[in-house]
Amino acid sequence: MFNKDKVYIIAELSANHNQDFDIAVKSLEAMKMAGADAVKLQTFTPESLTLNSEQAWFQTRKDSLWAGQKLYDLYKQGATPWEWHPKLQALANDLGLDFFSSPFDFDAVDRLETLNVPLYKIASLEITDIPLITKVAQTGKPMIISTGVAEEKDIDLAVDTARNEGCSQIALLKCTSAYPTPYDEINLRAIPLLEKKYKVISGLSDHTLGISVPVAAVAIGAKIIEKHFILDKEIPSIDKAFSLDPSEFKSMVDAIRQVEQAMGEETLTLSPKAMNAKASARSLFAIKDLKKGDIITSENIKSLRPALGLHPKYYYSILGKKIRKDIEKGTPLNMDLIE
Repeated sequence: MFNKDKVYIIAELSANHNQDFDIAVKSLEAMKMAGADAVKLQTFTPESLTLNSEQAWFQTRKDSLWAGQKLYDLYKQGATPWEWHPKLQALANDLGLDFFSSPFDFDAVDRLETLNVPLYKIASLEITDIPLITKVAQTGKPMIISTGVAEEKDIDLAVDTARNEGCSQIALLKCTSAYPTPYDEINLRAIPLLEKKYKVISGLSDHTLGISVPVAAVAIGAKIIEKHFILDKEIPSIDKAFSLDPSEFKSMVDAIRQVEQAMGEETLTLSPKAMNAKASARSLFAIKDLKKGDIITSENIKSLRPALGLHPKYYYSILGKKIRKDIEKGTPLNMDLIE
């Protein structure tokens, strides 16, 4: 499922449909136009995430983007109705987009299995939900896991659980669960570390503003990029603050594809075009008319472009030697011209 030779770019719909099916449809169409490889939904009901309770611990954090709300009300606003899933899957298939989701409870996994989704995503806050990871792993499908709130021991447990339950294809995404994420909390260097330590495909689930961080992530080795997508930033979605509109998403995709081409291989061998350009490098030339027997000095030869004559490394070794025959100013030097 995961291809090390091409970055897999996921457009996250999340709550950006704003409970409007037409917006969801147009969003998928715009994702395709912007160059996404896949669309990801979130499959939950408020009840699968929290209780409809007035107790203080069922309120949003005071430091969050959504402070001052009950968790139940927030999740109710962000949920994607189940009846939309098969319709959006059919549309995604028609568009050539992979379609999958983040399940948040057992029922969501069972429902998504009826759609035969090709893979699953474990959201950052669910990385410690070992029963959920077990359930997903038992489907035998590839699994992407975000590490936004995970300590190393949490990642160890999640990966071991997935593998022990039969999941052979795992990807880990570096993620910072802050919305939007400050740049100094990203730590892109963790991406190659995740790949090396856990022997997995690694990537980035990004909540920063703009596109520089995901593009930089690709340069450091990310093979999966996930970014929230919104059809129009005028839509009053709860996730719009850290989502890209179609134009921004396309700019990100284009930049990622350019960086992807530029990455190359671990070699110092010159490319064909660079080899051609090497012909325009420097070599040694006569910069005055010289007669047979004239002494070569720093006043009558020089290292100049192009590379038609002796390599400049011979400059000092030929100073003081004699010219074998008359040559004109501008003649590229070679050993046959020097005694």
